[in-house]
Amino acid sequence: ITCLVTYSFAEFDDAANLLAANPDATTISIDEPAEIPKNQRDRLQEPGREEDDELLGTDDSDKTELLAGQKKSAPFWTFEYYQTFFDVDTYQVLDRIKGSVFPVPGKNFVRLYIRSNPDLYGPFWICATLVFTIAVSGNLSNFFIHLGKPTYRYVPEFRKVSIAATTIYAYAWLVPLALWGFLMWRNSKVMNIVSYSFLEIVCVYGYSLFIYIPTAILWIIPQKVVRWVLMIFSLCLSGSVLVMTFWPAVRDDNRRIALATVGTVVLLHALLSVGCLAYFFDAPEVDFPAPLIPPHNGTTVVTRSR
Repeated sequence: ITCLVTYSFAEFDDAANLLAANPDATTISIDEPAEIPKNQRDRLQEPGREEDDELLGTDDSDKTELLAGQKKSAPFWTFEYYQTFFDVDTYQVLDRIKGSVFPVPGKNFVRLYIRSNPDLYGPFWICATLVFTIAVSGNLSNFFIHLGKPTYRYVPEFRKVSIAATTIYAYAWLVPLALWGFLMWRNSKVMNIVSYSFLEIVCVYGYSLFIYIPTAILWIIPQKVVRWVLMIFSLCLSGSVLVMTFWPAVRDDNRRIALATVGTVVLLHALLSVGCLAYFFDAPEVDFPAPLIPPHNGTTVVTRSR
């Protein structure tokens, strides 16, 4: 026992001498492992918690929002403030388009593609392209439907451009605004609900409309069955992006409210798809009356010249 005590005091003296020679030296204690905090133990004990955090986007989301706030520090009335919303490259836009066309089950679109750098470039040009695609394809569809009828005279309907622009841009901005306000309101009622920013919701809606661009081109085919099959396919594909994005944000809320929220999102998306197809492509055919020819009664009109 005396030897052990002497050895321990010798070790202590050596450590004291080392600290005296180098005061900045770092000491490490290896007596007992550090105790894990209770909240971390709870997270480790829950098997699906890590997947939930990844799906909801709560992990490191505060850091991301802080970085986003540092990037957008310019005043909102300056051009530099809005320039940050278009600060994306071609590869980011293409990745987000591919993510909206080929959604991965169990993966959050905002978490994977949007949260690092939300933008308005993709949604703006996707909506603009969709407006002109629907208007032009609708005119061509009307032309092919009545092609060959002797009484039909083609007249381009330019009003379809303004109607399509009003419908699509109103949907891509007003619906996200209403959904953002609802999520903020529910977040004040239920603390564990994850609320997305307005810009993130606009991004999700804008990129989810990309699938309708090739679909609108294929709607030129003058077969109603083919058109409706294409519409249902595009609706399921783009609607799944919205459901997989917003369901994790509301699933911890009241069950009825969560189902009603997701159901409303899908219903409004379906109304847009059905309305565009029914108005621009499946409009009822108009019977063009034959031109009226005045009857010739054989009367000869003679004019006298002086």
